[in-house]
Amino acid sequence: MPPLHILWRDDAMVAVYKPAGWLVHRTGLDTGETRFVMQALRDQLGQHVYPVHRLDKGTCGVLVMGLHPAAARALSQAFERHAVRKRYLAMVRGWFPGSTEVDHALRPDDAPPDAPAQPAQTRLCSLARLELPESSDPRFAHTRASLVQAVPLTGRRHQIRRHLKHLAHPIIGDATHGKGPLNRWWATRLGQQRLWLHAWQLALPHPITGEWLELDSGLLQPGTATADIDDWHRLLAQLPWDQPLLSPGACRTWESSAANRPQ
Repeated sequence: MPPLHILWRDDAMVAVYKPAGWLVHRTGLDTGETRFVMQALRDQLGQHVYPVHRLDKGTCGVLVMGLHPAAARALSQAFERHAVRKRYLAMVRGWFPGSTEVDHALRPDDAPPDAPAQPAQTRLCSLARLELPESSDPRFAHTRASLVQAVPLTGRRHQIRRHLKHLAHPIIGDATHGKGPLNRWWATRLGQQRLWLHAWQLALPHPITGEWLELDSGLLQPGTATADIDDWHRLLAQLPWDQPLLSPGACRTWESSAANRPQ
C-alpha cells in the first residue's frame, strides 16, 4: 500500500490527501474495510494522530489531523465554531444554473422520523458544463453534466450530497443520494464507478499560532501524483467542458468566504 500523500506537516498538525474508498478511522458500519487513514498515517509518521473532522468514504481530498491532544482540541473547536472554510468540487447531473445558496434543514440520516431537522446551508456555483450526444436516459437524446463548486457553511453529514439531491442535481456516482441508472451509465462511460466529490481546499487557523492556513489538494497543481488526482485530471481533460475549470469570472464564493474569515 503506497504511503499517504502529505500536504502539510508541522509539530502540531498534519494534512493529507485522503484517497476515495478509504475510511477516516475504523467503524462498525463497514466491517469489511481494511483501509483507514488514521491507522495508516500513524504507522507512516511513527506517532499517534488525532482525527478532528471526517470525509465520507467515497470522498477524496484534504483531511486534517492533530498531532497532539492540545492541537486536536483547538482544531476541533475551530470546526465547531465554523471558523473553517471548505471548498469542494463535484460533478453533478444536468446543467447547474449559475450560483445559489441552499438553506435547507437536514435531519440526520439515522435519526427517527420525528427528530427535528438541523439548519444546513451550502453555497453552490457552476464552474463548467457539458453536453454529450449520447443518451443516458430514454427520455433524452443527450446527456448533460456540470462541475459545481460547493462551499458548506454548516457541517451536517452528507450535507453537500443531500443539498444537490434536493436541487435535482445529484452527484454522479452517489449510490445513496443519486440516480442508479445514471451512475451506471457514467461508470461505463468513464470506465470506473466512484463518487465524483472532491475536498479541494480547506482553510483554517493554525491550532497553536492562529495563523490562517490555506490547504490545497493539489488538484490543479502540476506534479501532484495520486491515483485520485489522475482520475480527476482525466475527467477534466477528456470530457468536452464548455470552459476551463478556473476561467476568468468563475465563482467568487470561496474568495469572499475566505476574505470574511473569522479573526
